[in-house]
Amino acid sequence: MFRSFFLSRRWLAWSVLGTLLILYSTWYRVQLDVQINDWFGSFYDLVQKALETRGSIKPPQYWAQLTLFLTIAMKYVTVAVLLDFFIKHYVFRWRQAMNDYYMANWQRLRVIEGAAQRVQEDTMRFARIMEGLGVDLMRSVMTLFAFLPILWAMSEKISELPYLGAIPHSLVWVALFWSIFGTVILAVTGVLLPGLEFQNQRVEAAYRKELVYGEDDAARATEPIATALFQHVRRNYFRLFFHYLYFDVVKWSYLQISVLVPLVALGPTVVAGVITLGVMQQVTRAFDKVTESFQYLVLSWSTIIELISVYKRLRAFEAQIDTPAPVPA
Repeated sequence: MFRSFFLSRRWLAWSVLGTLLILYSTWYRVQLDVQINDWFGSFYDLVQKALETRGSIKPPQYWAQLTLFLTIAMKYVTVAVLLDFFIKHYVFRWRQAMNDYYMANWQRLRVIEGAAQRVQEDTMRFARIMEGLGVDLMRSVMTLFAFLPILWAMSEKISELPYLGAIPHSLVWVALFWSIFGTVILAVTGVLLPGLEFQNQRVEAAYRKELVYGEDDAARATEPIATALFQHVRRNYFRLFFHYLYFDVVKWSYLQISVLVPLVALGPTVVAGVITLGVMQQVTRAFDKVTESFQYLVLSWSTIIELISVYKRLRAFEAQIDTPAPVPA
C-alpha cells in the first residue's frame, strides 16, 4: 500500500515532490484562514463602532473591509480548487502504483478469496479514503500550529471561566480538555465498528463472488444459495445499523454541545463587558479552529473505521505475496 508508491523510483516525482507541493499549498491555505480570522476582528469592531455612534465611520471604510475580505477569499478559493484538483491526480497515481504492484504478483494473489475485488475496489476505496483523511490531517496539524498561538495570546483577554475562576491561557486548556474528552468517548463507543465493517466486506465479497460464478454456471448462485448468502449480508448490515445508532447519538450530541463550549467559557468576560464584539469573534473563531484540529479523530472516526477495515483486507492480501506461487496441476 505504501512502498509501491513512496519507495518506487517510477513514482518519485509524485510521491516526494507532490507531497511537498501539497504541504506547502496546505500551509498557504491555512495562512489565508489566519488572515480571514484577523479580518473578523477588525470588521466587527468597525461594525460595533458604527452602531454605537452614528456617523463614526465613513462608507469607504465599510466597503474597504468588504473588499479586503473578497480579496482574501478569492485567493483562498483559487488555492483550494487547484489543490483539490492536484490531490485527486496525486491519489490516483497512488492507486495506480498499488494496482501495478498487485498485478505484477497476480499469480500469487489470484487464489485469495475476492482477489479481483481487492485489486479493483479496495485499492479505489483506500485511495479515496486516504485522500480525505490525509488532507484533513495535514490541514488539522497546520491549523493547530497557526491558531494555537493566537488562542494562547487572546486567552489573556478572558477574565475568568465559569466556576473555575481565572486560569492563565484558559481557552487553550478548555479546547484541549473538550477535544480529549470527545476523542475518548467516541473511541470507546465505536470500538466494535472496525471489526463489523471488516466482516461486512467479507460477506459482501462472498455474495458478489457467487453471483459472478452464476453468470457462467447455471449450477451456481441458485436461489437457496444466493438467499443464504444475502441473509448473511442482511444480518451484518442490521448489526452495523444498530451499533452506528448509539455511536451517532453520542457523536452528534457531542458536536452540537461543542457549539456552546466557547460561549460558556466566554460568559463571565462578555457579561463583564471587557472585550469588544470583534475580539469575541476572533476568539470564538480561533477556539473553533483549535478545537477542530484537536478533534481530528472525532470528526473523522467513521471514515477511520472504514479505512481500518480496508487496510486489514489489503494487508491480508499482501501477506500472500511472500508465499510460493501455486504449482499448476
